[in-house]
Amino acid sequence: MTDAVSALPIVLASDHAGVTLRREIRGHLEAAGHAVLDLGTEGPESVDYPDFADRLAAAILEGRAARGVLICGTGIGISIAANRHRGIRAALCHDATTSRLSRRHNDANVLALGARVIGAEVAKDCVDAFVGTAYEGGRHAARVAKLG
Repeated sequence: MTDAVSALPIVLASDHAGVTLRREIRGHLEAAGHAVLDLGTEGPESVDYPDFADRLAAAILEGRAARGVLICGTGIGISIAANRHRGIRAALCHDATTSRLSRRHNDANVLALGARVIGAEVAKDCVDAFVGTAYEGGRHAARVAKLG
């Protein structure tokens, strides 16, 4: 991550299905020296994933974080909710390769994960690839600009 980006925390949020994985990812990021802004949820009680996608999007759009990780059961709903926000580019990834390419080619600023479809170690690999990969720009810039 660049100096300006690394100075900001990585924001995390999940619905009830993602609580356990989110906590594991938080510990993983903190152990690697990253500051983390954790927006919850905290328990197994059912909550609505769009609310947590909205909270995370606001944190990025307000400049409180540069990148984020969202987690729900499949990652699908929470990524759809996040992508409703202009300026958010959420990528649902299932492996380190797609995570890396989401940064390199699409300048994704949010990684979406499905707690019920990938394991914790794969999720950590995805996170490492996401936070460790820079946007390539160049031939991708015009396409990314069209995303808003």
